[in-house]
Amino acid sequence: MKESYRTFFGLTREPFPQDLTIEEILTTEDVLKVAVRCDYAVRLGAMAVVTGEVGSGKSTALRWAASRFHPSEYRQLFVTATSGSILEIYRLLAEQLEVETASSSRAVLTRIIRRQILEITQAQKQRLILFIDEASLMRLDVFGELHTITQFEGDSKPLLPIILAGQNNLVDLLRYRNSAPLASRVVARAHLEPLSRKGMAIYLAHHLKIAGVTQQLFSEDAITAIHQGSGGALRRANHLARGALIAAAMEKSQIVTAEHVRLASTELI
Repeated sequence: MKESYRTFFGLTREPFPQDLTIEEILTTEDVLKVAVRCDYAVRLGAMAVVTGEVGSGKSTALRWAASRFHPSEYRQLFVTATSGSILEIYRLLAEQLEVETASSSRAVLTRIIRRQILEITQAQKQRLILFIDEASLMRLDVFGELHTITQFEGDSKPLLPIILAGQNNLVDLLRYRNSAPLASRVVARAHLEPLSRKGMAIYLAHHLKIAGVTQQLFSEDAITAIHQGSGGALRRANHLARGALIAAAMEKSQIVTAEHVRLASTELI
């Protein structure tokens, strides 16, 4: 089925993929907004918060923002948060710092991480950036303690800027009293809005072009149906658009209609 619909429409690759290169990412206003705020927070050695609904493109926007920092100057640490304890976060961070340890002691892990941060920033002369994706999954006690690994020389040396990304409740979690020490380091926030109807048309055309097709295969009604069916969320829009292409190819239709989008929607949860 995959090959037949690609052949039917003359697609040179799978459309609407997750594994876009940096150059293939559509630089929407929201993506640029995330990059500007990340850059500002990193320059200050502070924190930025990126929020958005599930499938809104947060991880993609972070990838594009991260690509703006030259690897010769910056070392980027990427952690995907869980609902585990602070020890789990510290172990994930130690792994990113290429530190091997079997310790289950919070104090020992903190000391090891801080020592490695100093080694990288002072001896190796590289700047660090910590990106924590899915941060809205973290427990409140983690929010209450995470700031301790950013404190150097009485909190006078901001050596570990942090970018937190998560769903909309991330901001609510940062407003709890025990999160105050971490929240006080936030200097910038970016929220990814759902794509507008106009933005969805541009997005669909962009992805078709990446897949080797320059003409718009989706009718105006189909674009509207994808926009409404996805709520402007990119991940669901990808699924609907790809499924609609398959449905159209099965009917030998050169144009994707709203009915093809409806058929695609029956395959999704």
